[in-house]
Amino acid sequence: MAADVGAAAMNERVDVDVDADQAPERIIALDMLRRGIPVAPVLVGVSALIWGRDGALSAGFGIALVLVNLLVSAASMSFAGRYGPTTVMATALGGFAVRMLFIVLALAAVRHQAWVAEIPLGLTIVLTHLGLLIWETRYVSASLAYPALKPRRSGI
Repeated sequence: MAADVGAAAMNERVDVDVDADQAPERIIALDMLRRGIPVAPVLVGVSALIWGRDGALSAGFGIALVLVNLLVSAASMSFAGRYGPTTVMATALGGFAVRMLFIVLALAAVRHQAWVAEIPLGLTIVLTHLGLLIWETRYVSASLAYPALKPRRSGI
């Protein structure tokens, strides 16, 4: 009986209509952006209290770098997803290197500016990247039925 149910489930075709505007990468990136923006003033405020105006400006720049990095990552993966798994893999690996190069170049461009405080800038970049990625793992679905975010339970 259980084998019949399993075989029937394997033969059952499930159509999932994923619109281009509803790409899982885009949904997840926008959710991370939605969760990161309210935390940004807190990070900027803490940096301002510890390092002053330069710390606040550096933290704001770091947060902007991280959020742009996440959005570019989602856009490139959405683009690559249209062309198959090899393109996704190449885009993931190559895109990571290109985005890290972008961050290094952005840091090199502002390194000698008077408003840059290196410690809050570096801490903000690392903590914001890790914090958003770890926080988002609570909301991402690991199911093909819901390819982006877990569905919300009613009453919660």
